[in-house]
Amino acid sequence: MVTMLIHPQWNPIALQLGPLAVHWYGISYLAAFGLFFFLALRRSRQPAMAPQGWSREIIEDLLFYGVLGVILGGRLGYCLFYKPGYYALHPLEVLAVWQGGMSFHGGMLGVIAAMAFWAWRRQRHWLQVTDFIAPCVPIGLAAGRGGNFINGELWGRAAEASLPWAMVFPQSGTLLPRHPSQVYQFLLEGLLLFALLWWYAKKPRATGAVSGLFLVGYGLLRFVAEYFREPDAFLGLLALGMSMGQWLCVPMVLAGAGLWRRSRGVS
Repeated sequence: MVTMLIHPQWNPIALQLGPLAVHWYGISYLAAFGLFFFLALRRSRQPAMAPQGWSREIIEDLLFYGVLGVILGGRLGYCLFYKPGYYALHPLEVLAVWQGGMSFHGGMLGVIAAMAFWAWRRQRHWLQVTDFIAPCVPIGLAAGRGGNFINGELWGRAAEASLPWAMVFPQSGTLLPRHPSQVYQFLLEGLLLFALLWWYAKKPRATGAVSGLFLVGYGLLRFVAEYFREPDAFLGLLALGMSMGQWLCVPMVLAGAGLWRRSRGVS
């Protein structure tokens, strides 16, 4: 007899203070920003970064722009990449962030735009800025996937019942055992990518090399994880049997490889 794991179906509201509801997913975002700040302070003291003058005040300012980029880019990216037709007909609902719907790829583009603007204001090379922040990002991504798991959302595809960690997500409307893809992404895009980037960035690297590795690393790991994640019901699988997440990773990997090669002086 096979005993399957069942998602605990935690209450998405972590704390209720009168009319104010504090959601676990919101806490995961706060944790992500807090972890970024902690790691950025540590990174600023690394020998490769110390000469660049990353003070606490500068990092605080950088984080403010990054938060704006994540929230605005993540929301706009979801609306444009995943439901363009719906939001074209209901433009005011773009602002209804409480209904859910954030895109990592949109958030990444938002952060890139925010960092480019910040670099222009501070008269720094924008790739120097992205090289600085790249190793600090994956742990925040892990926190976000933790929020997905607590909410019981973005569950995985059907799995063999014999898989020891297969899990039933009642929120899916079925009792099928599934891959806990949120955990896979927590481990791959979060912990593994963090360890790789933190190790790589400890030594001085050519401008753009760390940023390029982040793009390639995240893109490849997310591409693999998507094979275990249930595609969005309103999209399904697209051309070549690939999900929207996988298609969005393709230009990310190509851009990262080009950036890394360019930083290495490879033609």
